[in-house]
Amino acid sequence: MGCDAPSPAGSPKGEMSPDQFRRHGHAAIEMAAAYLEEISDLPPLALVEPGQLAERLPSRAPEEGESMEQILEDFESLIVPATTNWNHPRFFAYFNSSAAGAGIIGELLSATLNVNAMLWRTGPSATELEWVVCRWLAQMLGLPTTFDGHINDTASSSTLVALAAAREALDLGVREQGLAGRADLPPILIYGSDQAHSSVEKAVITLGMGRAGYRQVPTDSEFRMDVGALDRAIQEDLAAGARPCAVVATVGTTATTSIDPVLEISAICRQRGIWLHVDAAHGGVLAALPEHRERVFAGVELAQSVLVNPHKWLFTPIDCSVLLTSRPDVLRRAFSLVPEYLATPESGREQGFGARNLMDFGVALGRRMRALKLWMVLRYFGQEGIRQILRSHLEMAGWLAAELQRAPDWELLAPMPMSTVCFRHRPSEPASEDELERHNRALMARVNAGGQVFISHAVLRGRFALRATVGGLRTTPDDVAILWEELRAAAG
Repeated sequence: MGCDAPSPAGSPKGEMSPDQFRRHGHAAIEMAAAYLEEISDLPPLALVEPGQLAERLPSRAPEEGESMEQILEDFESLIVPATTNWNHPRFFAYFNSSAAGAGIIGELLSATLNVNAMLWRTGPSATELEWVVCRWLAQMLGLPTTFDGHINDTASSSTLVALAAAREALDLGVREQGLAGRADLPPILIYGSDQAHSSVEKAVITLGMGRAGYRQVPTDSEFRMDVGALDRAIQEDLAAGARPCAVVATVGTTATTSIDPVLEISAICRQRGIWLHVDAAHGGVLAALPEHRERVFAGVELAQSVLVNPHKWLFTPIDCSVLLTSRPDVLRRAFSLVPEYLATPESGREQGFGARNLMDFGVALGRRMRALKLWMVLRYFGQEGIRQILRSHLEMAGWLAAELQRAPDWELLAPMPMSTVCFRHRPSEPASEDELERHNRALMARVNAGGQVFISHAVLRGRFALRATVGGLRTTPDDVAILWEELRAAAG
């Protein structure tokens, strides 16, 4: 591979020619293919210490441009070894976020087009494709055509946007008058279970209601929101003069993938005129399986907003969070702000996907073309291909749970409604909860330091749990068997 022709003396390094881009692009694709081909040989968790990479990098940007050959070489020798490999088939921590080849190509082409889809005219294809692909996803999950959608970066942003819309729906004049210094405003409250994601509380803080504006509702023995406790909390708050704004129900909680009773929660919300937001960031995709849809998504069609993250269990490169809503008018009312320099002749032609401006439905003005990679993933696998992969994950997680149940010195600590297994090692000698926590923390550290698998943890009712999610695109039964071997070896 030859080097680029040097720039004239004293002149800045110029942009690549198409031929140079083609040559370096082919080299990068070869590196990407080799990485995916050989990823099983890498550790899933980066085995580096904090600051190790930074110490190997220059303290300032280069004065003169460098060759792409050198840049790609440094990527391979410096960046990859310091990377935690989410694409790894034995990445069992958190919620998997593995990228399909079709999505990676979609990301490349999205960067090539380099669209800013703030307005319809600044990104017609991006705008209309986003509308179409969100409807595809809604239909695949069994939601009615009354749901509209757009794509944010992560669930944190989707939740923030949804709760801002819920606040706008109260008609308290917050958009015009704000919250500060208003004696006429009652306390505005958001409700979520004690298993809800931390992004819900963070959104409440960001929206100016403070931590006092967030109510944590207890959960039942299966870590699902206690509907009776929710109803009592709302009644007490109403009696105290507060204004319930929204309830966040979770389909696939972070620790255990528990499923809140959305249908029952929706009845309370309808009765009280409260916005229902469903956080289905991880678990929502399971509704693509007809045999699980009723169990997973019963009542979700009654929500005002639902979020699903295709970058979790739908093999789309991060980031891609779809926010579906039956009230797009309220989102637009909450966020639309059109200065003269963004006014366009297409204004008002918004029937169907029409000439909508995506900037009107959230915080971001600049918006990249996230829909392209999701469109390619859905087309490449098809709905049936996705169903087959999801079913295989459920089967593999079921196998691991059965092995744990059969072993006398291991125990499950939570039900397994999806493909996340919460468990711990319990030695034969009696031990206190503190001793069991220290023992299992040390066990987890040994497992992760071994470089074969990566697991995470949760704390459930004061009990420390090891946690493994089976959801990687490239995960096979052999990988789950290796996880079980590593666990037993680490336990001694």
